[in-house]
Amino acid sequence: MSLRYLTAGESHGPMLVGILDGLPSGLRLDAATLLAQARRRKLGYGRGNRQAIETDEVQIVGGVRRGKTLGGPIALVLENRDHARWAEIMRVDEPEDDAPAARAVFIPRPGHADRIGGIKYNLADMRDVLERASARETAMRVALGTVARTFLAEFGVALHSRVVRIGRAVDETPWRDVTPEEIDASPVRALDEAAAAAMVQEIETAKAAGDSLGGVFEVVARNVPIGLGSYAQWDRRLEGEVGKAFLSLNAIKGVEVGLGFGAAARRGSEAHDAYEPDPQTRTRYRTNRAGGIEGGMTTGQPIVVRVGMKPIATLMNPLDSVDLRTGEATKAYIERSDVCAVPAAAVIGESLLALVLADALLVKFGGDSLGEVQERVRNWAATARAR
Repeated sequence: MSLRYLTAGESHGPMLVGILDGLPSGLRLDAATLLAQARRRKLGYGRGNRQAIETDEVQIVGGVRRGKTLGGPIALVLENRDHARWAEIMRVDEPEDDAPAARAVFIPRPGHADRIGGIKYNLADMRDVLERASARETAMRVALGTVARTFLAEFGVALHSRVVRIGRAVDETPWRDVTPEEIDASPVRALDEAAAAAMVQEIETAKAAGDSLGGVFEVVARNVPIGLGSYAQWDRRLEGEVGKAFLSLNAIKGVEVGLGFGAAARRGSEAHDAYEPDPQTRTRYRTNRAGGIEGGMTTGQPIVVRVGMKPIATLMNPLDSVDLRTGEATKAYIERSDVCAVPAAAVIGESLLALVLADALLVKFGGDSLGEVQERVRNWAATARAR
């Protein structure tokens, strides 16, 4: 691994912190670029009130000088504005008395990390679990991913996403020549207006019932250099890194590359991508059923990843649970939450894929400065065209 990153912080703590290590020097980076992607993460019909509270303005506090990266670790911080109302609840220092903490959680929510996290870390108050397990952490991953996608853009790599399912409403419209701004303008980030309206109705129905919804989103990366990843060892296959990144995202339960599970229902003649002559590159693919990755390596085709997200675990009409203080049956704890976060998850997915691809690019080409990496990528592109 060439690119490393860490995040820290709690959902209602003072701030989120992120460190990204391994990027070369000379990359132009500013807070405005980070803010633009942070605002996209707040998009989507069905989000909760928290999105109106947080500005998600990211500060660059290390690794950048005079608008360019220095080659050292990049350090970012993101203030949680909602912390002002939670300062006493989330205090870091030990209180003088042994009075129970306000907003303590002793009733776990089915489908959440509450109960198992409490067992694993020996925490009686599951507030200590849900604060870190919260999807609020992804605000910092988007910030770190924005740095990665800014780096990838220097090589022509572009990332896009869209929602293809929310509940029972589906949009299987083929990708067309559409700008990211047009997709973001949809209330659910779908391509088809009729499908988008059906998705909104699904969310409204679930909200009225105190329920939540999941769905499926798709992330696409175009103009990715050929040959990233490797078949030579199991942990260097690129699909493994893609799967790990997406499955680390809250509520994600399934990841497909290309046809994914759909390939299992096809014959080989319908599942693979035939070659045909090409005057510039000698051969080219007739289709992209593999989703841009074959044998653990990028093919030069668009990388297409589909991701299945389960419904959010916090329900306003809660499921049955148990009060761990008494052992008595009761309803699950309710924490402020979204009804549906699939459109936001799609935006987060762009950042996750960017982090994976930026790492894979640096593993293959190396280089301590942006110019050095660019020269190596150019040389490789010429070599690959001749093969």
